[in-house]
Amino acid sequence: MEKNEIFDMVDSYIGEILEKGGPEMPVWNQEMIRQGKKPHWNYIDGCMMTALMRLFDSTGDRKYLDFCDRFIDYYIGEDGSILGFREEEYNLDNIKEGSVLFRLYDLTGKEKYRRAMDVLYAQLRHQPRTAEGNFWHKQIYPDQVWLDGLYMGQPFYLEYEKRYKGKGNYPDILNQFRTVYEIMKDEETGLYKHAYDSSKSMYWCDPATGLSPHYWLRALGWYFMALVDIIELLDREEDREFYNFMTRVFTELADALLRYQQPDGMWYQVADRPEADRNYPETSGSSIIAYGLAKAVSLGILGPEYRARAEEAFFGICEKYLYRNGAGEMCLGGTCLVAGLGGAQRRDGSYDYYMSEPVVENEAKGIAPFLLAYIYLRG
Repeated sequence: MEKNEIFDMVDSYIGEILEKGGPEMPVWNQEMIRQGKKPHWNYIDGCMMTALMRLFDSTGDRKYLDFCDRFIDYYIGEDGSILGFREEEYNLDNIKEGSVLFRLYDLTGKEKYRRAMDVLYAQLRHQPRTAEGNFWHKQIYPDQVWLDGLYMGQPFYLEYEKRYKGKGNYPDILNQFRTVYEIMKDEETGLYKHAYDSSKSMYWCDPATGLSPHYWLRALGWYFMALVDIIELLDREEDREFYNFMTRVFTELADALLRYQQPDGMWYQVADRPEADRNYPETSGSSIIAYGLAKAVSLGILGPEYRARAEEAFFGICEKYLYRNGAGEMCLGGTCLVAGLGGAQRRDGSYDYYMSEPVVENEAKGIAPFLLAYIYLRG
């Protein structure tokens, strides 16, 4: 298909999402649907609202803003309380949806959005930390740093500091990224392990390093997206040390990831083993990387030649996984539903584990970064 035909398909897909979805029925949240859970504040919906707010900013079409406003408004009380949110869980995933509050507050002036920001920031003030000073991923995962958590918590933390705290905790945020860079990055591949256990006691980690064994694509993507989204918020001159560190780390990771991009344009579920049995091209991580590359080009962090690699990824995803089903409905497939470490499921971080998780379609962890990439590539 021609580019414009693909873009038209994506436009149709967005329209169907808006028509079918809402706060009481987030059709993109396959985890919640499969588990039969009631709607509640969560990072999956947060990813979707982030994409829709970016669509509003790029197009000026009020329908995206109105949809996002209605959705978020449903979960927040006038006092800033958040439906389903409990600080004592100390779950970084629950911070992610707060990232849209800044823009919504600017555009709507609803004071309850400002109060909700304070509720989320209070969690970060009390969040337990590892010996190195990094946030625990969750209360139920003590002493653990997951790449996922860098995206879930740090952009909100930084924007709150920028707006309301005079950047007082910028050094804390920078140090948390430095720790990840120093401990979780593999010098040979340039990639980062999914997680780190500071106590070096979990069954899934190397007892000498504390690192999980594999490079899970979406975790790499979350981290990649955290880097570029924070770079966008930094002042190149005023925050020079922070900005220079983040751009260097981002560029190094971009180049490392491109070594593992496959001829179809995509990346595989376990990023460094595309040839391994049962490994597969995965939509969410590939979309995130396409978004990160394209956005970095627009910010002047990467040269224009990187845009071509982003396009290869985006159109590769469309070729393989974007289609109309028998009912004529648009679908986006190829997304790993979820992957983590430890917990009641005894997730051991092995290759077999990453291959065992369900692959689904129409899941926000794939849809949202796919739409973000679309925004930057369509222009």
